[in-house]
Amino acid sequence: MDRLEAMSTFLTVVEQGSLSAAARRLKTPLTTVSRNVSELESHLRTKLFNRSSRQLVLTDTGTSYVAACKRILADVTEAERTASGEYTAPTGELAVTTPLGLGRVILMPIIADFLKTYPDIKVRMIPTDQKLSLAQEQIDVAVRIGELPDSSLIALRLGRTRRVACASPAYLAARGTPRTPEELVGHDCISYPGFSPPDVWTFVKGRATIAAPVHTRLIVGSAEAACAAARAGIGISIAFAYQIEAAPEERALTTVLDEFQPPAMPVNLVYTANRFLPIKVRAFLDFAAPRLKRAFAE
Repeated sequence: MDRLEAMSTFLTVVEQGSLSAAARRLKTPLTTVSRNVSELESHLRTKLFNRSSRQLVLTDTGTSYVAACKRILADVTEAERTASGEYTAPTGELAVTTPLGLGRVILMPIIADFLKTYPDIKVRMIPTDQKLSLAQEQIDVAVRIGELPDSSLIALRLGRTRRVACASPAYLAARGTPRTPEELVGHDCISYPGFSPPDVWTFVKGRATIAAPVHTRLIVGSAEAACAAARAGIGISIAFAYQIEAAPEERALTTVLDEFQPPAMPVNLVYTANRFLPIKVRAFLDFAAPRLKRAFAE
């Protein structure tokens, strides 16, 4: 049994909540995941999970072992980084995750310049609107939009990003342009749960906050998909201002309700609190943070 692999598999099972979900995440046969956990329990001579129900529940020993596994795997990663010279020179692979649209419009040009400046670093960029676990996915730095939950991660505030309501010119020509948030209930709307509930959108005008009921026709899983649906003429959507401003010459989307903008959202760079920060991470933070702060100046 490879104990490090078994520990990593065990943590994935805990994070995903079941053996089958862990197998899908790891792209490993279910039998392999089950065997790794069973062999780990046999080696420890104790049960890590209660299997009395469909959902696995950690035993008291299993709960304690989670923290130990995280610490051991972090120490192994740290040792490998030290041996490879990551603490003495900016070198190696840097994993960065970012929301889809932000990565395409804002972060990619910064990374292009970063790679020219640091030829010994290669970047693994992971664009996704999902909040990935930095530890489980071996990610060095994440750009996060929205309020951050309490965690052990270190956050560097970059600013705030504006949001706007928008639709295609064809949709507005056919259905008319809403003048107030209250008129949205008479329109077809496209909702992304990462922004707001599908039945009520929030707008701000001056110091006033308006909760407007909306008629949602389509719910999507990303801000990029919401923009694509709006461009297709499905209805009115909320989008980040940078998505609309990226290619204004296309005039693919028209903003509406400009006097009633949705609340701006905070933007942060987050990274793991390590005893020793790899030089490649420090180099990226020092390079990218000032440029991102200019992009999201409040």
